[in-house]
Amino acid sequence: MLSERRLEVLRAIVQDYVGTEEPVGSKALTERHQLGVSPATVRNDMAVLEDEGYIAQPHTSAGRIPTDKGYRLFVDRLAGVKPLSTPERRAIHNFLDGAVDLDDVVGRTVRLLAQLTRQVAVVQYPSLTRSTVRHVELLSLAPARLMLVLITDTGRVEQRMIDCPAPFGETSLADLRARLNSRVVGRRFADVPQLVQDLPESFETEDRGTVSTVLATLLETLVEEHEERLMIGGTANLTRFGHDFPLTIRPVLEALEEQVVLLKLLGEAKDSGMTVRIGHENAHEGLTSTSVVAVGYGSGDEAVAKLGVVGPTRMDYPGTMGAVRAVARYVGQILAES
Repeated sequence: MLSERRLEVLRAIVQDYVGTEEPVGSKALTERHQLGVSPATVRNDMAVLEDEGYIAQPHTSAGRIPTDKGYRLFVDRLAGVKPLSTPERRAIHNFLDGAVDLDDVVGRTVRLLAQLTRQVAVVQYPSLTRSTVRHVELLSLAPARLMLVLITDTGRVEQRMIDCPAPFGETSLADLRARLNSRVVGRRFADVPQLVQDLPESFETEDRGTVSTVLATLLETLVEEHEERLMIGGTANLTRFGHDFPLTIRPVLEALEEQVVLLKLLGEAKDSGMTVRIGHENAHEGLTSTSVVAVGYGSGDEAVAKLGVVGPTRMDYPGTMGAVRAVARYVGQILAES
């Protein structure tokens, strides 16, 4: 365990390096920070931090920079995330409050996160498997052709065309719509199959084939893997950090183009707490020079998806964590009110 004084020295090195982009020397530390000890003591503390792998010396400089291990300890020992200012909070609320539908919410969230953090923003669409049914609409397009519209509690809308085995009248359609909604509205997707399994038997024989077809389409919609949907923004922000990537930015850009990689970066939505993965903690080879800050968001106590940012390991962690958490909270409020 490091002493509190050496932790203070490490914090000061991280803060200065993030702020100045320059390796940090002991003289600069004693001038900028009230560490309460002599430069010689600071040099000794830095030697210990280097021996233990928390800081390293770039070959071109006499100063030191944090390592992945150093950033990890810095994040783990943060007293708290940086609170957003009142104007920042108001700007978030005003920007997100004007959204008209779920796609607009996700799009605005991506742009907002990228602007606030000046990193790459990634937002996962709400997961169907963790949603509940708000409404099922059935519309007649032709005597034997219907449209099914599924609306979730998170504002997600899924549409499917259905070719019926026989013509289906408006009276039967209204009856099916009413019975279906009475059973499934407000229920979790996982519960729906059991709730509707006996529904065809309650209809006239000639209508049962169409009712079964509608239910089959509904159940297929519920179980499809729509969690794969993501939106990403602010990739151009990475070009400001070219010197933070040892060789080239290309591996990072290539990794960010892969949906599966991004989903793994964000992690499971059920782990709704804040996660910070630093450098080599990211399994994908192209992202070992980046850090990921992610958190779950949702319309209630349970997260329905994740959002976060990707940037270089030389990141303002307290500020980034504060922004990500605040945006997630606002998005959750919007979904709850929608």
